[in-house]
Amino acid sequence: MEPMKLFWAFGLLGFCLGGSLVQGFEINEGHWNESDVAIVEAGSPAAKPLLVGLTLIQSAAHKGAVCLDGTVAAYHLHRGFGSGANSWLIQLEGGGWCNDIRTCVYRKKTRRGSLNYMEKAIEFTGILSNKPEENPDFFNWNRVKVRYCDGASFSGEGYNEAAGLYFRGQRIWSAAMEDLMSKGMRKADQALLSGCSAGGLASILHCDEFRELFPGSTKVKCLADAGLFLDVLDVAGGHTMRTFFDGVVSLQGVGKNLPGYCTSHMDATSCFFPQNLVANIRTPLFLLNTAYDVWQLQASLAPAISDPHGSWRQCKLDSAKCNANQINFLQGFRNEMLNALKSFSTAAENGLFINSCFAHCQSERQDTWYGSDSPAIANKVCLLPISICYLLSIYYYYLRKATHLILPFYVSR
Repeated sequence: MEPMKLFWAFGLLGFCLGGSLVQGFEINEGHWNESDVAIVEAGSPAAKPLLVGLTLIQSAAHKGAVCLDGTVAAYHLHRGFGSGANSWLIQLEGGGWCNDIRTCVYRKKTRRGSLNYMEKAIEFTGILSNKPEENPDFFNWNRVKVRYCDGASFSGEGYNEAAGLYFRGQRIWSAAMEDLMSKGMRKADQALLSGCSAGGLASILHCDEFRELFPGSTKVKCLADAGLFLDVLDVAGGHTMRTFFDGVVSLQGVGKNLPGYCTSHMDATSCFFPQNLVANIRTPLFLLNTAYDVWQLQASLAPAISDPHGSWRQCKLDSAKCNANQINFLQGFRNEMLNALKSFSTAAENGLFINSCFAHCQSERQDTWYGSDSPAIANKVCLLPISICYLLSIYYYYLRKATHLILPFYVSR
């Protein structure tokens, strides 16, 4: 059966074969400087992942493309080969944001704000793996991870002299792309911009800019993993996420770099939320997200400040312990996500996979990207699973439109 026909033969139920992926994880709610959910899963591949060294952007200092502390920006590049020699995959690193002087000063003393604290080499796994058995469609592409050290999803522009804080996310983006173009990316036959969490938001913000780097003959698409941060009410009826994003946008001068089609009729903070952007992006975009995003549940939907009596604590740690009212609230969040994507999902060039996992970021981790227990599309007849890796591959290479949604988690778990 041809891949395209095979794809459409499958049903529309997204689910987690292994149940909730991040049970027992709790976010430190003292700051928002991390948005990664880093869990070591039992049964992870025994083979050691590829280690890729750090490359400094040569023009960064001259262009002011610097981290929060003024050190230069960097990325990790592993060269493609064979049939992938002229294909490029760019992943924008995630890792939260900083929304005031205190949190940005804290951040500049970590790998999220300074070259001085970055690992000199990192593991390439999931969508960045160089092993065909782990990453069959992108293993031999030129694969790049751009380090995230600005705290505003690669979109800020400003400087706070008193605190010694450089808000240069937009410059880092531009300098990194220019450097990679000079190293062969301008000759790409095909290119994919991806990112997870804060990096997923960045891939949405920069998707059309990425398309404009290449001639019309280059196939260009974007992937946003766990980047659908929603402007919704928290469990106390407050606007935790909006309040936080307002601080990021105001402090770091993000507004001037947001799309004009949004800022022409909405405030800058609203235009930092993907729900107000995705329907107007011209470049083909694939959205990968969980309808029960565990980071949003813990940090913006039910943070400690909105749950002073801790009634959500057990539910946040284990979805099986959510009571009926909490499940109804989570279903409401799911419905708001799906409603926010209605217009986006009608565009022929777009795709999405919204599954029912309790997770955050699925393309970077091997177990969720391409494994025996990866989140999957299930055929209602033969129950043959398709991994996220394969789903994205079918979308990138064959389809103009791919829309796959989920049943509620209490039905599918």
